[in-house]
Formats: sequence, structure tokens, C-alpha cells
Amino acid sequence: MLRSVDTPVKRDVLKEVTLEWRTADEIEKKYGPEGKDAIIFFEKMKLVESRWISTGGNYPEKSFHTSYTSFHINAQWPVYEISDVLSAAMMSEEEYAEIEDKILAEVGKNGVFSGDVAEKLGLTATMLKSLVRRSVKMDFHGHRIEPITEEK
Repeated sequence: MLRSVDTPVKRDVLKEVTLEWRTADEIEKKYGPEGKDAIIFFEKMKLVESRWISTGGNYPEKSFHTSYTSFHINAQWPVYEISDVLSAAMMSEEEYAEIEDKILAEVGKNGVFSGDVAEKLGLTATMLKSLVRRSVKMDFHGHRIEPITEEK
């Protein structure tokens, strides 16, 4: 949740898709590449739902709308786990970009078992999962980390 509103563009995109359905192209035209990354991030975090719509006789396009209108958070986590989650969420962009590049180098084009990445980079499973969830370049598929590929 913290990462979903950490920039003005993410906040604006989230507000926009709360009000009505928008395609990734519409978001990208209005907010640029950062807007498109925001939609990818929101979809990955399951903050938006998607549906295919066709306009003007064109091929259907994927459109997005928020899944929720409000949040109620009541959570309890062991300190050793929440510290990893918060550390990954609040990490500076520069520090995050460095570790994201290391993870992506391990993942490659085909993906890899997350336990192998955690062991090689000396990360806890919770920290690795938090770092991967923050990324718009990779995601978990079961116990594997795989690069995100654009749908056409």
C-alpha cells in the first residue's frame, strides 16, 4: 500500500482509475511511462481489476479500474518479517534500483526458483518477496520469479 501512492503520478493514476475505467494507453498518454508503470504495479498488487473493451471497432484493449473503494487495515506480523517488508517498501529509489538489477540478473529471461536467488544474494525469503513485489519488471509465479512481459 505504501508504494501505491509514493509519487504524484501514482497518486493521480490511482485516483483516475478509481473514478472510471481507463486503458494503459490512455494512462500512458496522460502521465507518460511512469503512468504505465503505475498501472502495471497496481495490477500486480491486485489494486485494480481489468477487462477487455473495444472502442471504435478497434481490437479490444485492456482497461483498468480500482478493485476497492476503501481499505481497512488490521494486521499482525512478527517483527522480523515486518521489518523486511517495511525496509523494502521504504528503501530509496537508488538503493532499490541496485538490488532490483541484481535480482533481475539472477532471474534472466526465463525465470528462476526464488530460493536460489535468496540464497545467492543473501536475502531472507520475506525480503526477496517484498523486493520482487515492489518491482514492475518481475513477479512471482508460484515459487519462481519471472520477468514481466507486456501483453499484446
